[in-house]
Amino acid sequence: MSEHVIHATDADFDAAVLQSAEPVLVDFWAPWCGPCKMIAPALDELADDYAGKVKIAKVNVDENRATALKYHVRSIPMLLLFKDGQVQATQIGAVGKAQLAQLIDKAI
Repeated sequence: MSEHVIHATDADFDAAVLQSAEPVLVDFWAPWCGPCKMIAPALDELADDYAGKVKIAKVNVDENRATALKYHVRSIPMLLLFKDGQVQATQIGAVGKAQLAQLIDKAI
């Protein structure tokens, strides 16, 4: 796992994501979700590739239900790209690293 991936919770989501100076790609996931596990290595690589430009955050939906509800997370993995506290892009389902990089590149 990349040291650049942050784990956000209901308690620190606003500070970690909404108030971030950099765009933040948030991965809403759960430990039992197969597709979530499939995209985890790509997210780790992106966290390293974009270090200093974009943050990658993970939110465990089982442990942080309030945040998942707030952003209407109904299926996982669901990725939301935040910039200046606003959702800029949404990706639902497992996709490859290249598609995730495109999502990020559009926002920065």
